[in-house]
Amino acid sequence: MARALALLSGVLLAASFPKYGHPAFAWTALAPLLIAVVIEVQRTAALSPRRGRVFVLGWIAGFTHFSLTVSWVVEVMSLHGGLPVVMAWLVMFLLAAYLALYPALCAVLVGRAIRRFGLAGLWLAPLIWVATEWLRGWVGGGFPWALLGTSQSGVTPIIQLASVTGVFGVSVLLALVSTAAAVLALTRERRHMIAGVATLGLVAVVAALGTWRVAGGALVTQGPVVKVGLLQGNVEQNQKWDPAFKAVILDRYLALSRRVISEGARLVVWPEASTPFFLEAEPAAAAPIRALARESRTPMIVGTDEYERDADGDRVYNSAVAIGDDGMSAGGYRKMQLVPFGEYVPLKSLLFFVGPLVEKVSDFAPGTEPTVLSFADTRSDAPGIRTGVAICYEVVYPWIPRAFVAGGAQLLTTITNDAWFGRSSAPHQHFSQAAVRAVEQGRYLIRAANTGISGVVDPYGRTLLTTPLFEEAAVTADVRLIESRTIYSYLGDVVAWLGLLVCAWLVWPHAWGGQSFGGRRL
Repeated sequence: MARALALLSGVLLAASFPKYGHPAFAWTALAPLLIAVVIEVQRTAALSPRRGRVFVLGWIAGFTHFSLTVSWVVEVMSLHGGLPVVMAWLVMFLLAAYLALYPALCAVLVGRAIRRFGLAGLWLAPLIWVATEWLRGWVGGGFPWALLGTSQSGVTPIIQLASVTGVFGVSVLLALVSTAAAVLALTRERRHMIAGVATLGLVAVVAALGTWRVAGGALVTQGPVVKVGLLQGNVEQNQKWDPAFKAVILDRYLALSRRVISEGARLVVWPEASTPFFLEAEPAAAAPIRALARESRTPMIVGTDEYERDADGDRVYNSAVAIGDDGMSAGGYRKMQLVPFGEYVPLKSLLFFVGPLVEKVSDFAPGTEPTVLSFADTRSDAPGIRTGVAICYEVVYPWIPRAFVAGGAQLLTTITNDAWFGRSSAPHQHFSQAAVRAVEQGRYLIRAANTGISGVVDPYGRTLLTTPLFEEAAVTADVRLIESRTIYSYLGDVVAWLGLLVCAWLVWPHAWGGQSFGGRRL
């Protein structure tokens, strides 16, 4: 019974995310797991605590959740990584097994809270859950993909909470509703009934305030307007570095650039690694790009690889280079958060069975600074453009766009190459997570993707335009350069830190003692 409930939670969690799911499932996704933990604690109340069984319940929920949510890893590994399908499935299951450790840790700590405080301890579950989500985003480089709160990216009134608490506050709200559902399924005790009603009241208040915030629309009326052009070259992965396609790819992006410039774009954004050469290291190849920027007086952000050699050796960076309206480089940003198995292979000596993938993946060096790119705009009344550029899956890390805004970014940009994901759910999940960053920071967010989804999101998380997958596209949109900052941009992940404090307190030795569960001593 308990394991079936844990399995159900895993399915509901996976069903909360695009493209196959719906955000409504997220509101009660954790309830079955929490009920299962209570059942297991009750069952072993007369015995010594068996944390291993509770751990297994959390792991089952997590493994089910991530096996379904990141199943797109199989396509990435098999089609683009050169692994046999069986090996690709093995890698995906190993990743899911690792990620499942965090829900398992959450279950163990919730079980501990129940043993300490009885059923009332279950109300600590939301903070415990968010603490383990935060840890998942930091430990070993982190993988904060599909945080519970991001499931609400399309629920405009609710996601406004992220402007105050960040995505982790939204996760807490969702987990709180699941907790209320679990508690009320187990008891009708008056104090818990009151807490359940208060939870519904809190959701109503958040929705009402979110609706009021969006209706006010202050962020879409402040700051100068700039028309941006987004390019989607739709270059096949196997053509990107094929010398035979070098001229074709460059000509395509130049033509797309001219198209958006003719439509009035004041900033042109190319996708991640869009140049089939090293922009800074190959002046002759880059000359047509610089000439177009200079002749049209239009600055550009170009995704490219950078090569650097010094006394410490050779390094390659995944970069975004700013080209000013004079055609000269005006700075650049080097990707800080690299993709495991995409830009480097962790533990190469241990993962001997992914040899074909190791051979295909180049070791990129990580950047060290969240550099904000600045452009003069000599063709309009805007005083200039300052933007932070998150490269690829960096945008799922809340702290990176926050660092850009703290550094003066008026606009958020993300460039990516999602060709690896094929037509799986990953491009949809990736875009929806980027949309949450717009709300957190109160900024327009523009996204240029090689094969899509490219688009624009306003500061309230509303999608203004998107492009189809695997189609060549060049689109323009008006965005505003915003200077004001959200509460979250100042405070950061206070909610997650509160959750970590709760977890630390629960594991502190004094947290154990002769407490009761349902009138019985444990």
